[in-house]
Amino acid sequence: MDYGMTITLDLPYDKAVPAVKAALLEQGFGVLTEIDARATLKEKLGHDMEPYIILGACNPQLAHRALDVDRQIGLLLPCNVVVRADGDTRSIVSALDPQIMVTIPEREDLRAVADEAGVRIRAALDALTSD
Repeated sequence: MDYGMTITLDLPYDKAVPAVKAALLEQGFGVLTEIDARATLKEKLGHDMEPYIILGACNPQLAHRALDVDRQIGLLLPCNVVVRADGDTRSIVSALDPQIMVTIPEREDLRAVADEAGVRIRAALDALTSD
C-alpha cells in the first residue's frame, strides 16, 4: 500500500523547502514543526545523508474536523511532508496521504520496527504515570 504522495521538483533543496512551505500556506496549511533529519542523524549518530527535512503541516479547520470525529486521530497529526535533496539541482517532496487516517497500512515488513517503537513508547508512558 502506498501511503504517500511524491513529486520531484527541478529545484535545489535550498529553494525547494521555501517553495513547499509557500504551497502549503496557499492551501491553508501552516508548518508547526521542522525536523532536520540530516543534522539530527549527523549529531546523534555521526551518519551522513542528503539534506532531508520533515515538515509538520497543519490545516486548523481540517484538524478540528478530524479531532471532532476521533480524538485519537491527533496521533496522526500534523500531516508530515518530507523535502529531500535529489542531487544538486532536484528535490523530492513526499506528503503523507491523508487517507492514512482512514486506513492504516498493514505492512508486515514494518512489524519489527513498530514492535520496538511500541515497547519504547509504552515505557515512556509508563514512566510518566509511575509514582
